[in-house]
Amino acid sequence: MSKRIEAVVFDVGNVLVRWDRRLPFVDCFDDPAEFDHFMDEVIPLSWHAEHDAGRPAAALVAERSALFPHYAPLIHDWFARFNLSIPGPVDGSPELVEELHLAGVPLYAITNFGADTWRGFLPVFPLAQLFRDIVVSGVEKLAKPDPAIYALAQRRFGHAPEAMLFIDDSLPNVLSARECGWQAHHFVDADGLRAELAACGLLG
Repeated sequence: MSKRIEAVVFDVGNVLVRWDRRLPFVDCFDDPAEFDHFMDEVIPLSWHAEHDAGRPAAALVAERSALFPHYAPLIHDWFARFNLSIPGPVDGSPELVEELHLAGVPLYAITNFGADTWRGFLPVFPLAQLFRDIVVSGVEKLAKPDPAIYALAQRRFGHAPEAMLFIDDSLPNVLSARECGWQAHHFVDADGLRAELAACGLLG
């Protein structure tokens, strides 16, 4: 690390909490091939990414249900079932957040998350209370790895990019942050992150 870290900025999905978008529908299909078709063609990751980028859930559901009327009831259930896609914390990560908070390190987050689903998830995510600010892509209508979301976060958080350590499991997001002047850690597991934080002098 080339500069002292003043603040730590976390991603949420698959860094702090596990996320598997197949889980809400795992019991809805007897045929594995049909299940794959539903996830890959009916509600593909690109469709979910549109919600992360700011499109309202109602518009996305209506559009997709018209394209795939046979699956309309399940499509309509997607957002109601969303919290089922988050089965629990990533092992060891909440403890790191709590230790950093107790050490007085300013904590922030940038997450690709739909505005609708974020509102439904926030009440069951008490760890959010430890963050001074969270930039949510669906609210801002900007999503990682767009450099604009890092510029927005920098203005909101009030620290120079090189004084913040950004943590994300997505390598493209990490590389984009680095190109914007941030220090960044590609998250694989909590042990690796703990070692990084210790090397930065943020944890003993």
